[in-house]
Amino acid sequence: MTWRRTTWALHVLVVGLALHNLVMAQLWRWGVRGNALSAVAAWKDVLLVVALVLAWSGRRGAIAFSLVDRLALLFTAFLVVYAVVPQHLLGGGATHKGVLYALRHDLLPVEAYFLGRGLWASGLETSRVCRTIAWTAAGVAAFGLLDVYLVPLTFWRHEAAGWFRDQLGLHYFGLSGLPENFIYNAGNNVIFRRLTSTFLSPLATGYLLVVALLVLPLRARRWAPAVALLVFAALLWTHTRAALIALVLGLLVIALLRRAPFPLALAIVVAVVSVAFVKEYTHFGPRTRFTKQEQIEQEKNARASAPATNDATSARDSSLTEHASSLRAGARTVLHHPWGYGLGNSGVTAERTGVKVKAGESTYTELGVEVGLAGALVFVAWSLALLWRLRRLPWLCAVFAAVLFLGLQTDIIGVPWIAVVVWALAGASAVGPRLLQRDGAESATFA
Repeated sequence: MTWRRTTWALHVLVVGLALHNLVMAQLWRWGVRGNALSAVAAWKDVLLVVALVLAWSGRRGAIAFSLVDRLALLFTAFLVVYAVVPQHLLGGGATHKGVLYALRHDLLPVEAYFLGRGLWASGLETSRVCRTIAWTAAGVAAFGLLDVYLVPLTFWRHEAAGWFRDQLGLHYFGLSGLPENFIYNAGNNVIFRRLTSTFLSPLATGYLLVVALLVLPLRARRWAPAVALLVFAALLWTHTRAALIALVLGLLVIALLRRAPFPLALAIVVAVVSVAFVKEYTHFGPRTRFTKQEQIEQEKNARASAPATNDATSARDSSLTEHASSLRAGARTVLHHPWGYGLGNSGVTAERTGVKVKAGESTYTELGVEVGLAGALVFVAWSLALLWRLRRLPWLCAVFAAVLFLGLQTDIIGVPWIAVVVWALAGASAVGPRLLQRDGAESATFA
């Protein structure tokens, strides 16, 4: 009974985390702000901790920890040590609030992993979770496609900007308080909307959709092909190239592990369609426009930035150039300061707390800045050991490989839906792949 209640919590997290940003932005608009809204937003952390306690309190007998478990615990130890070591000894400048934010952020995949580890999930129950993921993605996709064409950007300037700026402390100037990735800037004052859906982010939305496509039972359920087309269309409209590449990578992993031609053919089709879509997006994408103040900010940024092409399929595209530059800068920082600066000195956490950002975007460089090169390498070792463990479950191995790839150019564990859902499923697999293969769970895949 304890296990069943815990699994129910995982279903709630799958749906609730997909709706979280939209609901929080609306609550802010309705006047729930400050500490009150922070308390409401903590529902996910409370539920995860409660579910984790329930999952492990229901176990009987001795617990045999595997190498993967030990690496997870070792990474946790690094986080705890770097949370308590005084910042001035490490050269960091994080506030106490920043340290707490960073500890919560970095511990999220560990908590989710051990939640899954304590589930003893059968294949049937895993299939149910995958079904919840699929239908959640369908809802996110439908909402996003309707929004991107029917709801003007002005609406979100009023509805969501306050949530980002006043509640989260994230100050964006190029789009009136909204993250600039709400739009695709084609240059010459020509801009297009990107699908952001309930996440209020094209990146987080795209990552969920990739996971959903890799767990869809495409050939096992009659409804699956229609859902797959809807979800893939939404993924294209996010205009998130890294997510499209991650989907192709996931399909190639399935093809390799299964030695099957069908996922390989799908990977080729996805790659061709993706390149064509991104290349021609300016011919049919939903156009929008900057305000006068936004236009001034954009021109200022253009003068300050190095010249780059706006061809989204070019290696010199401005977005790709910025990602590559950020990754190189973060790697140099880690190598030149290998003992780390302490928690709260990288990424969104540093930005929210007014601290100089030592590294951003890449999960691995952000961790290297916070817990040192050794701590980051422990995280990488844990991830690779878990990936190896998943090889007997091609669909889940593909999901995890795609997520680890995305971590190269984005703070992937900073997307709570990914950190909780993917690591919980991976943790459940660590109980024993045979349990997940039983009752048809292995059929719950894209291919």
